[in-house]
Amino acid sequence: MAEVSRSDQDLWRAYKLNGDKRARDELIVKYAPLVKYVAGRMAIHLARRVEEDDLIGYGACGLIDAIQRFDPWRGVRFETYAIARIRGAMIDGLRAMDWVPASLRHKSKLVEKAMRDLENRLGRSATDEEIAAELGWTMDEFYSKINALAGSSILSVEDIWANADEPTGPGTPDMRDEKAANPLDEAEWTSKKEELARAIQNLPEREKMVVTLYYYEGLTVKEIAQVLGVSPSRISQIHTKAIMRLRAHLTLG
Repeated sequence: MAEVSRSDQDLWRAYKLNGDKRARDELIVKYAPLVKYVAGRMAIHLARRVEEDDLIGYGACGLIDAIQRFDPWRGVRFETYAIARIRGAMIDGLRAMDWVPASLRHKSKLVEKAMRDLENRLGRSATDEEIAAELGWTMDEFYSKINALAGSSILSVEDIWANADEPTGPGTPDMRDEKAANPLDEAEWTSKKEELARAIQNLPEREKMVVTLYYYEGLTVKEIAQVLGVSPSRISQIHTKAIMRLRAHLTLG
């Protein structure tokens, strides 16, 4: 007679209360598809410079860490909590490889500073032409550098949240860690969430559409390219500009 599979609740109880390693292993197997999902979402930003298998390896460590740390009695869905941990582990793995060249990180900071300075002066998002002029680059140089950043970028809306200690995107449920909630934390969380939502609304139309379709609607880069009638590489370029613009906006000083 086949063994009846245990419910999630039973597995969590067995592991957390009794230290049942078999229950832990069942949870790892059950939620392993999350690692593949996150790796697939990240891979689109990484061109072909990183093997998806490497991401899956890093992500598996993140999944195990999430299972060990998760409190099933706090009323947060494990999937949303785990995705943040898995993605964080993948990013940590890439950083440990020093995968993004220092020259590209420097260019990214230059572009973000130009975007931030222009937005301060103009009171609106700057055009590509204005950003290029601010940097003293020709349009060909500007797009060449944006393409290089798009091909090596692991930037995302989730990273913006992570910088504010909220590793989630605007279209996903609350993915906060097990930090104890208090009214001040909740007020700050709500304020930052609203600030990011406003920043997305103020993006140039094409960038706003890409962010909305990707993070809210869950479309892939290929699907968004079909919707907008452009190449996937063009979507990656637009996505990179959008994320850099959001980061610049949210650090206006």
